[in-house]
Amino acid sequence: MTDSPKVMIQARNVTKTVDTSEGSLQILQPISFDVKQGESVAIVGASGSGKSTLLGLLAGLDEVSSGEILLNEQALHAMDEEQRARVRGENVGFIFQSFMLVQSLTALENVMLPAEIAGLDNPKQLAQSLLSKVGLEHRATHYPNQLSGGEQQRVAIARAFITEPAILFADEPTGNLDSVNGDKIQSLLFELNKTSATTLVLVTHDNRLAHRCQRQLNMEAGQLTEVTQNADGAANIEKLRAG
Repeated sequence: MTDSPKVMIQARNVTKTVDTSEGSLQILQPISFDVKQGESVAIVGASGSGKSTLLGLLAGLDEVSSGEILLNEQALHAMDEEQRARVRGENVGFIFQSFMLVQSLTALENVMLPAEIAGLDNPKQLAQSLLSKVGLEHRATHYPNQLSGGEQQRVAIARAFITEPAILFADEPTGNLDSVNGDKIQSLLFELNKTSATTLVLVTHDNRLAHRCQRQLNMEAGQLTEVTQNADGAANIEKLRAG
């Protein structure tokens, strides 16, 4: 008998409310779900539905308004920003839709940075290998403002991969790429997911990418539902909330 996979992400009654000039706005309704080690999960839904907000909460980039989030058994909801940053550094890779590259560093230096912070051996060689995998070895010495949007996205993806994180979060990882490079990045994402048992959670509008994931969650008006398939191929949805 084999052991069940470890639960890497636990969300319990998670909500997010922000203050606006017109009063409080609830972005996320109470949401509860788990993600196991090695799973690949796509969060889909219309713009403004709360997908990226949920992703940021799960990664510890923002604080919940109420509820609990455990990341690799560590209670993010009970931590301050410094503590959450430590947990992220030990467990998480994040691919931002807006790249978030350091403008004063070259492409190679941007990719090296997490490896240097983590104290990995041979960060330069690791970074060179990853830049080659995303087809940018010839742009290693260029700065972000010298790269196209698609090239910056590929640098950001290489940077997220370099520490082989236990959990990889990705916000529209193929949104700025053409079909050829999009396919290449998809292959990289699922190669890491498979070979390193990396838990993969991504937000995407790309149906092909979503369908490659083991699970699809749909966000609508701050409520999360899980899309499943019947034996006859019909889709079912199940609300992921306390009940």
